[in-house]
Amino acid sequence: MFTEEQIRTLSKFMTNTDKPIFALKNLPEVVKGAMFSRYSRTSKSLRELLLSEFLQNQDISTMDLEGIPTKKAEEFYDRVLVEYGDDSVAELGGAHIACEGVSMIATKILEDARIGLSPLEKSTRYVFFNEKQDGRYKFCRETSIMSSEFAGLYEETCNMLFDMYSELIEPMKAYIISIFPKPADMTDRAYDFTVRAKACDVLRVFLPASTLTNMGIYGNGRAFEYLITKMYASPMQEIQHIAKSMQEELGKIIPSFVKRADDAYGRTMQEYMKQTETSTRSLVSSLAKSNGTESEEVILASFDKNAEEKIIAAILYSHSQISMTESLQLSHSMSLDNKAKVIEEYTRQRSNRRHRPGRAFENAYYTFDILGNYGIYRDLHRHRALTQQRQILTTELGYDIPKELVAVGAAEKYHDAMRKAGEAWKKISAKMPWQAQYVVPFGYRIRWYFTLNARELYHLLELRTVKQGHPDYRRICQKMYVLAKAAHPAVFKNMRFVDMNNYEMQRDEAEKRIDRKMEDVRKKYGS
Repeated sequence: MFTEEQIRTLSKFMTNTDKPIFALKNLPEVVKGAMFSRYSRTSKSLRELLLSEFLQNQDISTMDLEGIPTKKAEEFYDRVLVEYGDDSVAELGGAHIACEGVSMIATKILEDARIGLSPLEKSTRYVFFNEKQDGRYKFCRETSIMSSEFAGLYEETCNMLFDMYSELIEPMKAYIISIFPKPADMTDRAYDFTVRAKACDVLRVFLPASTLTNMGIYGNGRAFEYLITKMYASPMQEIQHIAKSMQEELGKIIPSFVKRADDAYGRTMQEYMKQTETSTRSLVSSLAKSNGTESEEVILASFDKNAEEKIIAAILYSHSQISMTESLQLSHSMSLDNKAKVIEEYTRQRSNRRHRPGRAFENAYYTFDILGNYGIYRDLHRHRALTQQRQILTTELGYDIPKELVAVGAAEKYHDAMRKAGEAWKKISAKMPWQAQYVVPFGYRIRWYFTLNARELYHLLELRTVKQGHPDYRRICQKMYVLAKAAHPAVFKNMRFVDMNNYEMQRDEAEKRIDRKMEDVRKKYGS
């Protein structure tokens, strides 16, 4: 089918040249995406497309990666978007982007997308944030704050919080060592990391939301375009600046995918987002007044009363030839014993937490109203295969105090730091409510809700209650489990991998396992 010369050419860009399944390599994202999107409009194979429409018999022997033509690919995307309005083609190319020196507030906005983006962020659980750059702590100094009357108060408050955080690192590590001496079966590496992780877990309550961090994102063009558009609509200058920088850099890699984020189309979308946010917040502020009486950490606010019947109907439907109407009728008329048998059979084979129930469990939904410190929220926010929304970060909902701070005699210092941060937030928020979030420490509480189905609930609760999890979010997830099981015992009967125990040291066993795996790697590859 192909000449020897063509085969040599194809071998540079495909993992094989003679099998029906192959992967692409050494091609710009825009070319890969355009080639895939051409599938729907041609009878040619992908190999034929590359040769006839993109490389066009050029001299491959002297061509480097940057020399591979992308103009045709970009023209194709423009034509598709104009002629067909097919935005989905922008999902066929992707890019990796690093976002360094961004605030903790910004990372949550960058990570909000439910699909299309895969973020990874520097962890406050395993890395200390006490480093200085040019003699200054690393926190966001947004232009709007630093040019306002609150600049001095803001800088003073953030510095105070970082001073407290830094001052307590060594005392906290010493305390942890005193209550958890190194076990004989634990390496120095594993022990040091376990102690470090525990100290990080405790002390992060001091970190202000302005703390700068690093993160990376892999995503497709469509998701990036929407993210950047949304960030341009933010009332915060840091977010707008990140949007501009991201569009500029992604424009060098996948220009056709992200150019609409700030063109006439994108600006119309931005204006819609801005106006909706402003007008809705204004209306709600006059209608919704808190009486301050609700302080439960976890509330099961709503759930499907007919969850079991919906799940059973879905099981019947997918394992038979009857209609959904018939499945629902049959499920409704079944005896309690038979209902229990169906759900039991569907879940009883689970032997570990990765064995999630089938998709029938996606037909039952639960809404949890959660009140937890900002550290907890940040940890659980990564679960995006669900519906979640947070409230603006404030100091109005109080704060948590780790018992370890009491044990090392730092409770008074902590309360004083929280009080000063609260006073700073109150002054700044009177005129700059969005920017005031930066000064709020992780220890302060925030409200958010999760609406998720029973299948995702299995995943979330069994994963986030494992021993090495942070004790704060483990507690939240344990409470969610108790409430869910009380609502529907049969549905959650075989959610058997939720760990309801409490642990003083979370990372010890996990680090021992890492040591064993590291030893296996050394044996395999040598030192």
